Amino acid sequence: MPHTARACALALALASSLAACDAASESAAGTAPAVKTTAAASTAPTPGERMQVRELAVGLEHPWAVAPLPDGGFLVTERPGRLRRISATGEISEPIANVPEVMAEGQGGLLDVVLAPDFASSRRIYLSYAEPGPDGTAGTAVATAILGDGALSDVKRIYQQQPKLDGEMHFGSRIAFDGKGHVFISQGERNERIAAQKLDMLQGKLVRLNLDGSVPADNPFVGRTDARPEIWSYGHRNSQSLAVDPRTGTLWEAEHGPRGGDEINLPEPGKNYGWPLATHGINYSGLAIPEAIGENAPDTVAPHHFWKRSPALSGMAFYTGRPDSAWNDSLFIGALSAGALIRLSLDGNRITGEERLLEDLGARIRDVRVGADGNVYVVTDESKGRLLQLVPPVSKTPGAATAPAPAQNSEP
Repeated sequence: MPHTARACALALALASSLAACDAASESAAGTAPAVKTTAAASTAPTPGERMQVRELAVGLEHPWAVAPLPDGGFLVTERPGRLRRISATGEISEPIANVPEVMAEGQGGLLDVVLAPDFASSRRIYLSYAEPGPDGTAGTAVATAILGDGALSDVKRIYQQQPKLDGEMHFGSRIAFDGKGHVFISQGERNERIAAQKLDMLQGKLVRLNLDGSVPADNPFVGRTDARPEIWSYGHRNSQSLAVDPRTGTLWEAEHGPRGGDEINLPEPGKNYGWPLATHGINYSGLAIPEAIGENAPDTVAPHHFWKRSPALSGMAFYTGRPDSAWNDSLFIGALSAGALIRLSLDGNRITGEERLLEDLGARIRDVRVGADGNVYVVTDESKGRLLQLVPPVSKTPGAATAPAPAQNSEP
């Protein structure tokens, strides 16, 4: 049975220094056995002038995604292939049964979890994962299922990356809904760089499907014999960030660069986002990317925003519609190698500033979500990973968010 540990409130210093990304930034941090413990807080923090942090649960094995539930609890994926429910008071369930089989090597495993748009009535969830194939191959896949008390039912795979490839890297993957009956699925190029440019392969592509997994008739490559109809955009390296701006319906995507060049894109149908022809990064060896033409390439779209020094971007969430919060109109992105939660201040689609939170934890931030309660929730990628609640500071001037340091598209 889980046991209860004390809750902690952390006073955190904020900084804007950039951290280098290395090859290990996207990799597993170990394969320690799961330790099922909890950290339920006896009292909730109260809003104040400074951010407050509350540890809700600890003992998760390399959690990859967190999905807040309507009852105040959470679903959390663990990369080795477990899905757990965490109560509002921090109690961690036994693994939920009937999760799809995953390839849990390297960067593979059980990845994203999101609630279906009609979850309140259907209890349906979406899961992305590294799906094993023949002869040691694997590829990104997505399944839907009905969430029960201790098990999933009606599990259906609705997407399967083809072809499956050898290797343990660059699966992605995040899931987002556009509110118009479509689901977007991000994924990596499986460390096969040029595959991101090949339209007959699904690696390195952002995919758009109907909610049941069928292909929308208005997808940009429908009807072409030389391209997969599932593709929405291409030229992506390893996308672990995906979210829809609730203010405008605009889709935002972020992806790992190699050594440098992590980037944010606003993907449009049929567009080429450059990898590996255009990049602001280099190989981990220090040598240039062999296929790269430069930071820009013909017929490709430049990043909406990039980091010359990679923070290793992970989960993404918008914080909007809360004018009394100091964080209103912000985009949060987890950072692995930088060990931070990045807050980008927004003016429409324009990024006006950057602030780095949680650096004092010394932990890889794997996912971030915004709860209906106006608080922010993150999971840390550790062998005893944590679920944290962040209570935002209150704006001293209602309707005015705090202004972080100006954002830069290069090293300061």
